[in-house]
Amino acid sequence: MGALEYKFAPAQPLVSARIAIELERGSSNVLWATMARAAEGECQNFSLPLLHGMRELLQVVRDNGARWPCDDVLAPVHYMVLRSGHPDYFSLGGDLSHFRACIERRDKEALFQYSRLCLDILYDWATVLNNHATTIALVQGRALGGGFEAALSADYLIAEEHSEFGFPEILFGLFPCTGGMNLLARRVGVYEAERMMIDGRIYSAAELKENGVVDEICPKGDGTLAVHRFIADHGKHRHARLTLQRARHRLAPLDYRELLVLVEEWVEAAVHLPETDLKAMDMLIRLQRNSQSPANR
Repeated sequence: MGALEYKFAPAQPLVSARIAIELERGSSNVLWATMARAAEGECQNFSLPLLHGMRELLQVVRDNGARWPCDDVLAPVHYMVLRSGHPDYFSLGGDLSHFRACIERRDKEALFQYSRLCLDILYDWATVLNNHATTIALVQGRALGGGFEAALSADYLIAEEHSEFGFPEILFGLFPCTGGMNLLARRVGVYEAERMMIDGRIYSAAELKENGVVDEICPKGDGTLAVHRFIADHGKHRHARLTLQRARHRLAPLDYRELLVLVEEWVEAAVHLPETDLKAMDMLIRLQRNSQSPANR
């Protein structure tokens, strides 16, 4: 990395066993948030323990004014990076097994609480930090459904060349429940975003770089280096870039009330899915589990 030196400090306090936090001290002050690799037999998705860890992380940053407690001081966070500890999956999105169990017992409240938690996390990640910091999603593998939404909610999206993205929810009669269309529309426009919501396709990083969804592609294994390069360039004019970033957020704001309506509509759609769509969901759950079995890694 040439003359650049990176000094890491452990997270203080420990947020969650499901998300590892490191503060990279220096002129850039980068907070790295790494979603833990799922245990054997589990999917790399947004489980409730992971969601609660992410919520706590964002609350600590927000409540301390975009600063992170470290070595008995509050260090300003200039950049925040979200990545995955899994080598092939950024995130497969929502916990479909949890959804299926809630639908089976018609537990609308549990579905709403899960989706509302996802919305609050996404909204904070997409809006709370932008006055002080730049958020970066580093995708090194598949980002589907809520995983794609999380990546889209960052200010800058870096993907390794083998990464893939998509919204498969339409395959079982649902749709992204926490702002996927809103986030995508900020990058490609409303009609193109709607088309991508309903086609069920898996897109390559190269395709999404061409239409402006992905900001940067790098070779497999070079994601961390690409983040450092971006920060080094961005940091040369950080205050000017932050001003433009804030203007962009003002021009294309996320409406929390609209997103909450979407959550409520998603819950209603979920509990009324016909048997054919539930069978499609069951098939996708099996595919996710099989794809992450040791034999297929």
